[in-house]
Amino acid sequence: MTQTETQTETQTESATGTTLVIGGRGKTGRRVVARLRDKGRPVRVGSRSGQPAFDWHEPAGWAAALDGVDRVYVTYHPDLSFPGAAEQVRAFAEAAVAAGVRRLVLLSGRGEQAAQRAEEAVKESGADWTVVRASWFNQNFDEDFFLGSVRAGEFALPTADAVEAFVDADDIADVVVTALEDGRHVGRTYELSGPRLLSFGDVAAELSKATGRQITYVPVSDADFRAVLREQGQPEDFADLFGLLLDGRNAHLVHGVEEVLGRPPRDFSVYVREAAATGVWDV
Repeated sequence: MTQTETQTETQTESATGTTLVIGGRGKTGRRVVARLRDKGRPVRVGSRSGQPAFDWHEPAGWAAALDGVDRVYVTYHPDLSFPGAAEQVRAFAEAAVAAGVRRLVLLSGRGEQAAQRAEEAVKESGADWTVVRASWFNQNFDEDFFLGSVRAGEFALPTADAVEAFVDADDIADVVVTALEDGRHVGRTYELSGPRLLSFGDVAAELSKATGRQITYVPVSDADFRAVLREQGQPEDFADLFGLLLDGRNAHLVHGVEEVLGRPPRDFSVYVREAAATGVWDV
């Protein structure tokens, strides 16, 4: 048996402790939970409604959530670039290591310099770590952020002609589960994207084709977008994040999905066909 085979076998055999999935009811978190449960792994859902509860703003409850846990998938809501996020992640990572956690896998933001402060906090914690950087999820269009807009037939954003390599949450979950269980990914940072770049006009065309309805993308000013966020009760920091991520820094493909999984990422057209078939965009 080769050294690599021995290491892989050891990592698989040792992946029997409880995994805490922070944000375990979110887009990537619930997919990670499902995959681990399918493997027969003990999983604890880290959320305010979990048992025990986990809340980023209630550190007194972290010890109970970490009890008996040996690895953690760390996601932060609403975003790692928001003020105070890096400090909270650092405090949690230190608490996790003190509680006996051996491995941390962090979901970070591709192209987000502010998020790198949280990455450094995880790297400096003393745990084995993996960082997974992703940007726009396909599922933003059917699970929350843009769902109402797609149903209404129009989404308005201050993105002009920017392009994005939308990545699927199922691909992210597959990468995360592999990183949690395979020691070959310790100490690695992976950037994930889909297989092609799409403008938001392209997205509207794909949605129109899949739904059989006219879905329109309307470019708006930053000020108008901020007004919409206020009306929806969303943080205006999202407007800053839009401007940051759509300035061209992510307008290229990356290959983390292939590196980790040995297969290409899921295409946006496959996602929209499958989502449309569920009736989620029916009106």
